[in-house]
Amino acid sequence: MNIRPLNDRVIVKRMDEETKTAGGIIIPDTAKEKPQQGKVTAVGPGRRDENGNRIPMDVKEGDTVLFSKYAGTEIKIDGEEHMFMREEDILAVINK
Repeated sequence: MNIRPLNDRVIVKRMDEETKTAGGIIIPDTAKEKPQQGKVTAVGPGRRDENGNRIPMDVKEGDTVLFSKYAGTEIKIDGEEHMFMREEDILAVINK
């Protein structure tokens, strides 16, 4: 991918949701909700403060993150769906 977000923007690739419940029931695509987890694929340089200095980003490429349900904008890059959002839409970084 050859794209670089500006300022405090982040590009996140959604993680695939489980298609089977713990009890073994298979969930059809039409009944699944979109996952609220993803892997950060690109990060901007960070926003600027009132003096013009860059504020570094708290997330980095490769981080697994949890974001709000209605966060960002869905975009397609190289035929794959990604989320384009601000860093403030990210709720947490998941440590594994």
